[in-house]
Amino acid sequence: MGMIYKRGESRFWWIKYYRNGRPVRESTGTEKETEAKRILREREGDIAAGRPVIPQANRVRFEELAEDFLTDYRVNGKRSLDRAERSVNHLKTYFAGWKAVNIATPAIRTYIDRRQKDGAENGTINRELAALKRMFSLALQAEKLLRRPHIPHLAEDNVRTGFFGEIDFLALQEALPAYLKPVAAFAYTYGWRIRSEILGLTWDRVDFAAGTVRLDPGSTKNRDGRTVILTADLRRILLEQWEKARALVLKRNPEASPRDVRKAIPWVFHRDGKCIKSFRRAWLTACKKAGMIGRIPHDFRRTAVRNMVRAGIPERVAMMISGHKTRSVFDRYDIVSETDLRAAAARLSFPGLVADVVSPITEPEAPIEGRVTAWRES
Repeated sequence: MGMIYKRGESRFWWIKYYRNGRPVRESTGTEKETEAKRILREREGDIAAGRPVIPQANRVRFEELAEDFLTDYRVNGKRSLDRAERSVNHLKTYFAGWKAVNIATPAIRTYIDRRQKDGAENGTINRELAALKRMFSLALQAEKLLRRPHIPHLAEDNVRTGFFGEIDFLALQEALPAYLKPVAAFAYTYGWRIRSEILGLTWDRVDFAAGTVRLDPGSTKNRDGRTVILTADLRRILLEQWEKARALVLKRNPEASPRDVRKAIPWVFHRDGKCIKSFRRAWLTACKKAGMIGRIPHDFRRTAVRNMVRAGIPERVAMMISGHKTRSVFDRYDIVSETDLRAAAARLSFPGLVADVVSPITEPEAPIEGRVTAWRES
């Protein structure tokens, strides 16, 4: 039999109940006796029904969930921490100060409605809802909460349409400054992420003898390593990059060795020997000059995957080269293999169909009325 009582100088009521024969004492966090009795009955009811009891669940607030979520990102070295922080900041505008147990589906739908009225896209809202779902999952793992509310998922019109045709690429390539031309060529060919993978590429990952370039495990967004074979054009471009780096270092130190060059300018793609950190202004200027306003660097990634598939490269291999982890990329980018389309057309062909339809029409000696009558009788 449980009981409520006051403890020392605390202004809150405490409750005592038994679980598996052992006494459990818990502060109710309330000064109202009736509320304390309600909490005691709730605990005893959960125990009688065999449901787990987490005494502190009613004290967990949104801020604690958010902090655990961001901590999980930090300790695991996830590269999208900045996006996670943005999602948390948006969620805080509505759920700040809320108890986690009160964040139910109706409240989440109200949040969605508010974000849509603010002009947020469904894709952006879904990223925020995914963050909220992860918060509750971590709380369940840590046994801070007993349940996770149903969190809706909004429909997204996420078919990507930004692609560079060959002529478009050549026009943009011409408009880009010299230091970005090799970056664009690499991105157009392999579809690697420009900021995190191409601009961060260093000479120790390039093997001219083997003709390969690699990304070490943990250096990519999905944490997987990657190795590609250099095409003849890209091998020439990378050799030119090496000669540029070497010339800059030899200008300062005529006796510099290859090791000295790699140490002084470790980046494969650089701007006069310095790391390329931002190219937004140069990109916008080039797009305007080439008549392609609104294009984004990520269009290279979509284009590379589509080009590989069109060239007959198996989807699995294309994904390994570009670094896509799931096949859903082909659905998002609306990519269909031309080989598959030709095979589908071949299967839809019916032998004799064309002959049956065309042959009556191509008989010049039969008048049109006779042909129609014959067709009806048949």
